[in-house]
Amino acid sequence: MRTHFSHAISKPGRWAAALLCLALSGAAAWAQASTPPTNSTTMAPAQALPIKPLAAEQIAPIGATPGMADAQPSSIAPDYKITPNDLLEVEVFGVTELKRTVRVNSTGHVSLPLIGMVQVAGLTPADAEALLAVQYGSKYLQDPQISIFIKEFTTQRITLDGALVKPGIYPLTGQITLLRALALAGGGSQLADMEQVMLFRITPQGQSLLEKHDVLKIRKGEAPDPLLQGDDVVVVNRNGARATLRDSLFRDILDTLNPFSSTYRNAVTN
Repeated sequence: MRTHFSHAISKPGRWAAALLCLALSGAAAWAQASTPPTNSTTMAPAQALPIKPLAAEQIAPIGATPGMADAQPSSIAPDYKITPNDLLEVEVFGVTELKRTVRVNSTGHVSLPLIGMVQVAGLTPADAEALLAVQYGSKYLQDPQISIFIKEFTTQRITLDGALVKPGIYPLTGQITLLRALALAGGGSQLADMEQVMLFRITPQGQSLLEKHDVLKIRKGEAPDPLLQGDDVVVVNRNGARATLRDSLFRDILDTLNPFSSTYRNAVTN
């Protein structure tokens, strides 16, 4: 015989049962979420962040001082020597009060704060930077970093004169030797004395120098080929014996073509 029990649940009891069911379902969901994923779980791959490459000029070399990079115009050779009338921008790194834009005067000097007049003509920009670093470092600054930027430079010229095919004034661009300069002028003429080529030069101190060069020995490699500088003057003399021989031959030919010229010349001479 089965016994049946009937339990009447009041309204507040039904609300309590509903809340209990919600609590149990939330706990089950939390437990499932906190369970570590198994090997079969597939994880979405992480998206790579876009990387923007840097240009070469954006990467500063290690140990380089900001603002002190070589900024010389490409038309100026590294061994360019400062000349009068050049316009220089002189900067002392970290000391903006000492920055100056100065023009080299006719004697090759520039005037700078604290150190006064300094001769820079005849020096390359690197040599001038080293000189100014010594000047400032001896009394005023500790390990100064100097930068010289040539804003304007005088066009240098050389003069090629004498017994040349195309004598004249030529621009001096970069390094040029005596042989190359003579080649620009077309080489020596038929009367050129290439064993006695004169080179005149004015030093930054205003002194005049004279050098004699045997171009024939230079061509054979028996003598050095000198480098020319701005405002150098090269003079190729005429060969006296060759000129005399040419004049004599010219007179003989003229007398042969015109006998009266010889008679007239002898009459004038006598």
